[in-house]
Amino acid sequence: MRINKYLAYSGVASRRGADQLINDGHVKINGRICSPGDDVDVGEDSVTVNGKLVNVVKKYDYYIMNKPKGYVCTVKDDKGRKTVMDLLPKGSKRLFPVGRLDYDSEGLLILTNDGDLTFKLTHPKNEVPKTYLVKTEKLVSDEDLNKLRSGVVIDGVKTKKCNIRLIENTKTSSKLHVTITEGRNRQVRKMFEVIGNNVDFLKRIKIGDLTLMGLNRGEVRQLSAREIDYLLNL
Repeated sequence: MRINKYLAYSGVASRRGADQLINDGHVKINGRICSPGDDVDVGEDSVTVNGKLVNVVKKYDYYIMNKPKGYVCTVKDDKGRKTVMDLLPKGSKRLFPVGRLDYDSEGLLILTNDGDLTFKLTHPKNEVPKTYLVKTEKLVSDEDLNKLRSGVVIDGVKTKKCNIRLIENTKTSSKLHVTITEGRNRQVRKMFEVIGNNVDFLKRIKIGDLTLMGLNRGEVRQLSAREIDYLLNL
């Protein structure tokens, strides 16, 4: 088994994250620093990451969380902030957030030790749709909506076309549903910054057809077999 796949199956990281660990020299096979193309003889070879033995996970765990504001989507935070791991049930296995929601954003977050699913849901080439409820600081014009739908330039790269539906206009702000298939860092917030309008509230409400139905802020539960099967076959 290729070493990055082995690390993904072990729940250490996604394949992309595993490649980074390997390139940085943190991974050893039988005591030797390995290369990205190395293979592992499962059951025979010894694999360590930063000196800790790593074994392939035989059974994966899948959770869905309604992330509240004020939590970061990391296993540990060097600034001492609360992380989404603090909301998991006590005794949970080692899990990893799939993708990110920034500190001030909330909503649907999947946590798992299935590296392949993490890769599937986060890699841009798979174009998994993610839908957000957005409230802006100012009204959004039809012209601005058309710009966003067609794609805007963020950090020198144009975003893919997206689906935006206006939900409500008040005297001073707009509520919208925004569906994107990329997931670049703070993408939705940056998209609206391009048109000169900051996001006041951001909540992820769907990944594909998976929703937060029945899950209150801060709550977490295991995904059902039907939900897991749906995500694996996206």
